[in-house]
Amino acid sequence: MKNSKVFKFSIALLLGISIIGTFSGCSSKETKGEAVNVRVGYFPNITHAQALVGRDQGTFQKAIGAANKIDWKLFNAGPAEVEALFAGAIDIGYIGPGPAINAYVKSKGDVQIISGATDAGAIFVSRKGIVIKNLKDLSGKKIAVPQFGNTQDLTLRKILSDNGLKDKTKGGTVEVRQAANSDILALLQKGDIDAALVPEPWGSRLIKEASANIILDYKDVFREGKYTTAVVVVRTEFLKNHPQIVEAFIRNHVATTEYINKNLAKAKEIVNKQITELTKKSIANDVLDAAFKRLTITNNPEKDSVLDFVKSSVKEGFLKSEPDTKDLFNITILNKVLKENGLAQIK
Repeated sequence: MKNSKVFKFSIALLLGISIIGTFSGCSSKETKGEAVNVRVGYFPNITHAQALVGRDQGTFQKAIGAANKIDWKLFNAGPAEVEALFAGAIDIGYIGPGPAINAYVKSKGDVQIISGATDAGAIFVSRKGIVIKNLKDLSGKKIAVPQFGNTQDLTLRKILSDNGLKDKTKGGTVEVRQAANSDILALLQKGDIDAALVPEPWGSRLIKEASANIILDYKDVFREGKYTTAVVVVRTEFLKNHPQIVEAFIRNHVATTEYINKNLAKAKEIVNKQITELTKKSIANDVLDAAFKRLTITNNPEKDSVLDFVKSSVKEGFLKSEPDTKDLFNITILNKVLKENGLAQIK
């Protein structure tokens, strides 16, 4: 009887181990073996050039393998893309540094920057008939930015602060407004605003279509042009579950960056083709040429500039307190790929 009980216990134990092993095997297979739908957020903008070129040429799809699928998700504003990251609706995203910072802070580190995409490309202009030679003359002016708390807004507020100015909501003399880039063009043409700090290609469009005057060009607005305008982010859960796919994505992102810089004329054609397809509006060639001259297509996330944006976000009240930024960047995979390709690694 005793032996019978031992035998039954042994069988139950073996069955338990077998079941655990079966489920464990399924879990492993689910992470490593089954087809993965990789949802990638991006904007129809030249600052997301790698996404546009890679989408057109199908290179990201090729990089992650035929068994998996790239699912491109189009956005027109950073906050909407951040919400999609929080909801698990996208896995990887091209996005501005301001929204990337907010995503990292609000998710408590569940969203990280894994590469740079574009540097510079912001320009500060005044409307026709107003020439600003001294930045202190911005006092009393109405200035537009695409969105409060975004890269251009933070840059503007630093410019104002450096010149002893601040916006009216904080007791200053400068009225800062937010408006969509297309609306900024109309406002400037009508004379409803005096100046604007915008990303390309809108800066070049304001110069061409509204006869705007340059107050500060891209190299003068911040850090001599060494500031990030777009980065690549990932949900850390997706990175943990699919590191090989993220590596394949970054590998192609780096290759696409190299392709654009070595084949700029062709890359501009592809970018314009994609923007036309996505927005039903093309960019004039002269505007496109001028815009690309103010951009740097890069893998470098310009960490110092992002950390400066963090400080500005705290100072201006967009972040409640100074966050712990030690895990904001996760560029291990990027540096591995850069090293393998004989390119300078990011410190």
